[in-house]
Amino acid sequence: MNVITEPARQTPVIHQTDVLVVGSGPGGLSAALAAARAGAEVCLVERFGCFGGNITVVGVEGFAWYRHEQTVEAGGIGREFEDRAREAGAAVPESQSLSYEIDSEGFKLVADRLVEEAGLHAMLHRHFVAPVVDGDRVTGIIVESKAGREAILARVVIDATGDADVAHRAGALMTQPPREEMMAASVMFHLAGVDKRAFMDEVRADPQTYKDWGGGGEWNIETSGKEDDMFSPFLKKPFAKAIEDGLIPPHLNTIAGTWGAVHDTGELTYMNLVHLDGIDGTDPDSLTAGEIEGRRQAMLAIEALRRYMPGCSGVRLRNFGMSLGIRDTRKLNAVYNMTEVDVREEGRFEDSIGIYPEFIDGYGILILPTTGRYMHIPYRSMLPRNVKGLLVTGRATGGDRIAHAATRNMSCCAVAGQGAGIAAAQAARSNRDVAEVDMTAVQAELDRQGVRWQ
Repeated sequence: MNVITEPARQTPVIHQTDVLVVGSGPGGLSAALAAARAGAEVCLVERFGCFGGNITVVGVEGFAWYRHEQTVEAGGIGREFEDRAREAGAAVPESQSLSYEIDSEGFKLVADRLVEEAGLHAMLHRHFVAPVVDGDRVTGIIVESKAGREAILARVVIDATGDADVAHRAGALMTQPPREEMMAASVMFHLAGVDKRAFMDEVRADPQTYKDWGGGGEWNIETSGKEDDMFSPFLKKPFAKAIEDGLIPPHLNTIAGTWGAVHDTGELTYMNLVHLDGIDGTDPDSLTAGEIEGRRQAMLAIEALRRYMPGCSGVRLRNFGMSLGIRDTRKLNAVYNMTEVDVREEGRFEDSIGIYPEFIDGYGILILPTTGRYMHIPYRSMLPRNVKGLLVTGRATGGDRIAHAATRNMSCCAVAGQGAGIAAAQAARSNRDVAEVDMTAVQAELDRQGVRWQ
């Protein structure tokens, strides 16, 4: 391999802070807000031009689509996202649950307001490129942008990049499944031009349930049985007909999935129809191929809807998400890695930083929280084994395959993020490492911020 030797250089330190959060998805935004509300000075770094990550960048609008009458949740900042969006007119009732679907564009404004109200030092359009490491401690990061190469230093760093980029490059112990075993990536898109009455008449005439998901790649699922007869906004028949007629190649039988909401204005939103196996979100060449192939498949799906779904004959693409939706890459090999037993059997932990309902969605399993069961999220699942000064939150927390099918969900990322932010603020204030925080103090602040953790 040819290499280029770069000359040594001095990188200016442009900011120093108590808590530095890298990535502003549901986990990172929650962490930054929680740390600021706990009294810390907080810097939030984001590579895109908006906050919100999976909600705004990818366009995943179903933040809490698992919610039913008996669901028990943590509340906190994750619920605040939904409530603030609804108050701002940026949310509508979700089609398969008691939650609200968050408008991906409107939430950009909601997130802006939350960041401003909390007094965060926000840095958009800066891309993380390397950690600043002193011995075994992370003390900041290097970023690059239109302004060049810059350094940001902090007493505590929270890695909310989704792919654990900071932790990985700092030498933290990690796990990553083989590409062929990763959950599929998605291309989210939104449509305009639907005839709402005709569309909903068809949905009511032929209601789909979760048992109808069966058949074809991603859609062969295991349930607990109680989900089987529940309504699901699932679309498969138009695409099966398109395959039968030769519009869609037979091998693309994974084109199927759910829609979010249909509006009086003719918008059909949160189209989760394209699922791409074999995409590695840590490989830019794989991401490039996935973006291009995903958009191609989306246009096939749209043409199938035009031909075979009532109410969609005049439908057109409104927009794609700005990036592929990645569910699964690196995960921290944490001080404690959550297990399948924890998420299936209501795991309980003394270092709980929040609860999460019994919701598992991934690796061919779908279990909805309809009975009041819930688990604890342990603080140790965000702690690296061999790196100090760093917490990992969001979908890269420590856990096995089935645990990840629960904790990778956006609402769980928000719960973990809020706990990480509070712990980081407490570590900075007490001049302790994140592995030595006073959990009693952390849990007291969780109480103050309205989070159920036990």
